[in-house]
Amino acid sequence: MLSPDDARLLERLHGELPLTERPFADVGAEFGWTEEYVIGRLAALLESGMLTRFGPLFQIERAGGLFVLAAMAVPEERFDAVTAQVNAHPEIAHNYRRDHALNMWFVLGTETPAQCAAAIERIEAETGLPVLAFPKEREFFVELKLPLTSGEAHGAG
Repeated sequence: MLSPDDARLLERLHGELPLTERPFADVGAEFGWTEEYVIGRLAALLESGMLTRFGPLFQIERAGGLFVLAAMAVPEERFDAVTAQVNAHPEIAHNYRRDHALNMWFVLGTETPAQCAAAIERIEAETGLPVLAFPKEREFFVELKLPLTSGEAHGAG
């Protein structure tokens, strides 16, 4: 369960980290907190797993890289082992289990398309299972800000 301070912090930081020399000090000052407190709260949320990621989102293709959604049909008795094999690759951003014939879906992020193809080949070789790759064809921007404190979306009017 999020503490009230954590909920306020996450709601404040969602999409609006100040572009300053010391953004965590600036955010802390808004709440009467120290920079160390803000950084400590984020570290604790990441450590506990309550927050799984904190960082910017990039359009990697503009920098020459590639994001690919991929899927595999993994035999149930091998699912945990294959999950560990796939997740051991640094190119894996997310990995989700689905109730479907294609029961493992994951995202690969690489600096170049060739690195993505090589990662897929390695995963296929290690697992003995085919990887179906679905590269992004079109960019969509969908911003979802879930309210954490007041029941009203942050920034709503």
